Amino acid sequence: MAKHRWQPDVLGAHFEQLTLPLGSDNEGEVVATLVRYVPPPRIEFTRPVASGTNVLYVHGWSDYFFQRQLAEFWHRAGARFFALDLRKYGRSLREGQTPGFITDLAAYDEDIAAALDAMGAAKRPLILMGHSTGGLTLSLWAARNQGAASALVLNSPWLEFQARGARNALAPLISLRARVDPLGRMPQPDLGFYARSTSSSLDGAWDYNLSWRPERGFAIHPAWLAAVLDGHARVAAGLSIEVPVLTMLSARSTILPYWKPEMMRSDIVLKVDDIARAALQLGPTVTVTRIEGALHDIFLSEPAVRAEAYTQLTHWLRGYVRTSAFR
Repeated sequence: MAKHRWQPDVLGAHFEQLTLPLGSDNEGEVVATLVRYVPPPRIEFTRPVASGTNVLYVHGWSDYFFQRQLAEFWHRAGARFFALDLRKYGRSLREGQTPGFITDLAAYDEDIAAALDAMGAAKRPLILMGHSTGGLTLSLWAARNQGAASALVLNSPWLEFQARGARNALAPLISLRARVDPLGRMPQPDLGFYARSTSSSLDGAWDYNLSWRPERGFAIHPAWLAAVLDGHARVAAGLSIEVPVLTMLSARSTILPYWKPEMMRSDIVLKVDDIARAALQLGPTVTVTRIEGALHDIFLSEPAVRAEAYTQLTHWLRGYVRTSAFR
């Protein structure tokens, strides 16, 4: 562990970051960035629900880790909390790179392996937590690395492309374009409504870096979308993840080309009913929890909704995790 040089993080007190070199590609140096939460020690008179574990969180598309409260929750639960900014996202994005661009989600195996090495994950049970595209990435990783993790928590994971029929029709066309023009520009579906519901500069409550989490998201490219659609197809075929999986979703979606107040209390990115069905293909032990009033990132919802989500997560950890892998 001496080779790892942790530095102060942009989140301030009690957060540190570590750059993880991953070689280079045709856009230059490639790195991932691991963030850890290191508050002062606390005295516990009862055993916390996730005592003795490591947690690794992976963000979604056009995103990075900034959720201090999530780190605090896991610390109170007894875990050591880490978050990973994948290559070409957030802290890991370098000048001249195409934000978020990847041609195969399995390439993130290198980012995750470097993070786990720095965490010393082999010494403690591992809980994986992924949001949106990060949930898809970690689900595929857990299926390829059976036994490496002890539990998987998914926060509105992008497991299906709106509807399976649409994916089946689009995938061959996107795959063809990915071969011909991998970095071509595609229509931008994000109208800025999600940023409006989350950013404190608009109608939301959260302060974050708009360069790392832009108002209308990163540009979408054919090769990246082909990689995501391939991941969706693998989920639909069944992943057989052996460990318990918790899939947390909003109670409803509001996906429209114009703003409505309901967008402050629903998922405006994914069709949650489709995701709930797709989640059942992840493995034999899958819990689907629907949270009334939740945003796409459930843990960015209004305070009462967040409190309910943390309560549901705690109940699941107590029932499926503490009583099995960590007792």
